[in-house]
Amino acid sequence: MRRLLGLADVAPITATTPLPKRRKARPAMDHVIILDGTLSSLTSGQETNAGHTFRLLREAGCASRLSLFYEAGIQWKGWSSLPDIITGASINDQIQRAYGFLACRYRPGDRVFLFGYSRGGFAVRSLAGMIDRLGLLRAEEATERNIRQVFRHYRLAPQSDSASSFRVAHCHTQVEIAMIGVWDTVKALGLRLPLLWRLTEAEHAFHQLDLGPSVRYAAQALALDETRVAFSPLPWQTLPDWEGRAEDTWFRGAHPDIGGQVHTGRQGRQLANIPLVWMLERVEAQGVPLPQDWRLRFPCDASARPVGTFDGWGKVFLIRSPRANGPVKGRLHPTVRFHTPTRQVRRIDTPAQAETSARLAALFSPFRRQS
Repeated sequence: MRRLLGLADVAPITATTPLPKRRKARPAMDHVIILDGTLSSLTSGQETNAGHTFRLLREAGCASRLSLFYEAGIQWKGWSSLPDIITGASINDQIQRAYGFLACRYRPGDRVFLFGYSRGGFAVRSLAGMIDRLGLLRAEEATERNIRQVFRHYRLAPQSDSASSFRVAHCHTQVEIAMIGVWDTVKALGLRLPLLWRLTEAEHAFHQLDLGPSVRYAAQALALDETRVAFSPLPWQTLPDWEGRAEDTWFRGAHPDIGGQVHTGRQGRQLANIPLVWMLERVEAQGVPLPQDWRLRFPCDASARPVGTFDGWGKVFLIRSPRANGPVKGRLHPTVRFHTPTRQVRRIDTPAQAETSARLAALFSPFRRQS
């Protein structure tokens, strides 16, 4: 059970708050799940926007009112980790660990917040879809067996009679997700190679990303200057009759600029800090505590040069295309008035070219510093 919840030594890099002592009654709590992007962690000076969000919440949060779960992205641990970094296969285990952490701690009346960057953004959106379709296990029902059973229903037949019966018997009647906040969600799952990608595509088709009735508010920061087709954006989509509020906002910069995965020190973060501050403002508006001086820690410069498009192994991605739907879906952040379009190496004109480029580019994903 400890391994499933990300608490054992052999588990991925996680940071959590302790499980609260069992009491008959306690004040309502906020539960925050943060899943980072590939090759991201809490290494000092290299934190992404997701990592900085975790550190701020841990610093400001009252232990009796806030529970935190952070998990780093897939890490490079040698050539044996190459298949997972390429395919993202372990994302299913990551979703179950986050679900288990939440199920063990949630009580009716608590609030849930989900944050993620890149593949981590995909994971928290799928986690919300899992809760929407199957519900959240009650704490006394949150065994390893039941967590795996919930995910099995989610993956195979969430609308089946057996799934409905399981939900009634083991899960809370209703769970409200107060906010989902993500930085530039990307999928990048499966064996993403020409022709061969079709062999694994169906394995990941079950993930439900559409916003459903459990979610009240969703905010996403998107990269206006990202040119790698392997990083195609995933704007919000909603289920019919959804009554919440969603924001897709486009910022200057490429994928790692938006997620803060720039590894260039405090000065190099001044563009990446803009979507971070934007997100934290929305967190604060939800009544979640942050340090009083948090804004002073993240200076912003809207005219700063994006550093992410060709940073590190980003140079490998030679076949590129602009994000055509940037100004159409969602809105431009006010700082985009400083925007200068990124020079394109090559324009991709057909869907077939774009698809082939995405599959080839994803092959090199373990060797770059971005997620």
